[in-house]
Amino acid sequence: MNLSAQEAVKHIKSNDRVFIHSAAAIPQALVKAMSQRKAELKNVQLYQIHTEGHAPYCDEGCEDAFTVNAMFVGPSTRKAVQNKKSSYIPIFLSEAPLLFRRNIIPLDVALISVSPPDKHGFCTLGPSVDISLAAAETAKLIIAQINKNMPRTHGDGVIHISNIDICVECDEALPESTPPPLDATSKAIGHHIAELIDDGSCLQMGIGSIPNAVLSCLGNHKGLGIHSEMFTDGMLPLVEKGVITGEFKKKHPGKIVSSFVIGSRKLYDFIDDNPGVAMLESDYVNNTSVIAKHKNVVAINSAIEIDLSGQVCADSIGGKIYSGVGGQMDFVRGASLSEGGKPIIAIPSVTKNNTSKIVPVLKEGAGVVTTRAHIQYVATEHGIVNLYGKSIEKRAKLLTSIAHPSHREWLEASSKKLFG
Repeated sequence: MNLSAQEAVKHIKSNDRVFIHSAAAIPQALVKAMSQRKAELKNVQLYQIHTEGHAPYCDEGCEDAFTVNAMFVGPSTRKAVQNKKSSYIPIFLSEAPLLFRRNIIPLDVALISVSPPDKHGFCTLGPSVDISLAAAETAKLIIAQINKNMPRTHGDGVIHISNIDICVECDEALPESTPPPLDATSKAIGHHIAELIDDGSCLQMGIGSIPNAVLSCLGNHKGLGIHSEMFTDGMLPLVEKGVITGEFKKKHPGKIVSSFVIGSRKLYDFIDDNPGVAMLESDYVNNTSVIAKHKNVVAINSAIEIDLSGQVCADSIGGKIYSGVGGQMDFVRGASLSEGGKPIIAIPSVTKNNTSKIVPVLKEGAGVVTTRAHIQYVATEHGIVNLYGKSIEKRAKLLTSIAHPSHREWLEASSKKLFG
């Protein structure tokens, strides 16, 4: 059934549970049309991870109509969650699809964006398979925006046109994200981490200046592989130079494996009809046992703060939710169990306000994403240390050594008070 966006979203009713396609694949026309029905709808529960761009259903005046239940909080939903107008669901990215498949969260509607059908009638979920395939396979009603600007991707995210209940043809540019410029701090962190990466390693990293700084230091490496929940433009130069080949990967050798992609049009064009890129579900990509089958997995993740015992807060500032659990623990654990693996938490030593990100104790209400039993390497611009197998007292000394010099005396005094 082909309808306009306005006609299609009339099938959404008050009290429905609606999934919104993730990241750069957000079906913008459908989301806009749904949000315009705010006066007609009540208590529509929206489920999603991060979505790029504007989320009009979080605008003022939409509170009675829509409540976001975010499994990862991004800029578009952060204010609504922090103002208690929407909610946060802590969940490992590896387990999020199970919420739908086990009917823990039964979905009435899935709003998705797909590439146009090929000659056999198959569409794809483009740059975002993640938890979206599970949502599309379990929702009672699938409403799809068919967009010729969506890249056609290989892997799990294939859906036949006959399985889509309502189609809306609307061509829109995908949200793009350009790599931020590298500052001196990011470059220093990138240099420290690059020294730990051996030829033939399998990499996982996210978005931002630190992952891009690491990638910028790997031009002379050989045989690197990618098995990562996401990848960005920073990897393209290494693919073009023949540094990223995937030849030593135990699973999907020769292929870049990812769950979702955020970046520029150049990146979307790169994954378009590219058999060298496998876009797979997050319950597979982030599965600890799958990750651990690779040798020399280097997993690079970030944090909001780390305490002197090694507890990592990555989803909140105190009790205020900022992002989410995501795939950090999936890859920290997977890399830990990988032969030669190195899980790394990489952070600037201070915030923009010169507040130390290495602290005696986490803020009240802070969420522990990576426990002190899981943490291994920590990198700042002042160096990199390995906490694995170290006592709490030794950890405190090691972390203090890579804190900003202006905060070390305070941390040393706090350590003595805490641990003797």
